[in-house]
Amino acid sequence: MPPSKPTSSAPPEYSPLGDRKEGARFFEGDYRVRTGDVDQEMRVRLDALARYLQDVANDNIEATDFRDSDPFWIVRRTVIDVLEPITWPSDFHAERWCGALSTRWTNMRVRLTADGKTNRFNPEPRPNGHIETEAFWINVNEQGMPSRITDLAFDMLSQMNDEHRLRWRSMNPEQAPAPEEVELPDREHILRSTDFDPFKHLNNAAYLEAIEDELVDHQDLIDGPHRLVIEYLRPITPGMPITLRRKRIDDCLFVWMMIPSDDDLVAAATVSVFPIP
Repeated sequence: MPPSKPTSSAPPEYSPLGDRKEGARFFEGDYRVRTGDVDQEMRVRLDALARYLQDVANDNIEATDFRDSDPFWIVRRTVIDVLEPITWPSDFHAERWCGALSTRWTNMRVRLTADGKTNRFNPEPRPNGHIETEAFWINVNEQGMPSRITDLAFDMLSQMNDEHRLRWRSMNPEQAPAPEEVELPDREHILRSTDFDPFKHLNNAAYLEAIEDELVDHQDLIDGPHRLVIEYLRPITPGMPITLRRKRIDDCLFVWMMIPSDDDLVAAATVSVFPIP
């Protein structure tokens, strides 16, 4: 039987992200945490992690032989497992590889590991950071439509894994509960012109800035290892109002980022945050 769709009445299932295939090639690079990336506790924020993943992806594509044939990709989902937070000051090492793929999309894994450092502002030693991520990337053409991965790119990516028939399966419930079914009232999230990229798409980091605001009231979910899953359903364009609908179910926070559609609201993105067992 096919797996059942997630519902808003049950927390999402957890399973660890797959490791890299032994001997497979991968991209790697070294980066530095900046003060603009961290919260008041020196923890690298989720929106900063989204920027890191975008930078690593761009650097990875530029380093490949198919940077001209397959330059356009959009993210359908990102999973972030914070096993040990990255903090400031520190440098971190990124490793990126393809964990699974099909003819039009891939699961790209990124591992971030950091060596914690100290300075005059943060003199107490902290654990080294360790974050595992996986993103569902769709190859698109110049018009933004899903497109077949070229033979050159497919051959290179398929050598990194043994799963070549990747299929989409939602991890978050797409349908938001009715307003009367949630304890917290809907709230508006104000977007800025700087939240949008040159293609008039809301930057991936901007989505998670809204989630960081929500987690201020759910600190228990991120005090230890935790997972965030964000799935992008519909585009958010400049001038579009955003409404956040929130629901806490046991040890999981669900957030639906709602946009107008006819006379109703529909989810443009769904988010879940919960502790890793």
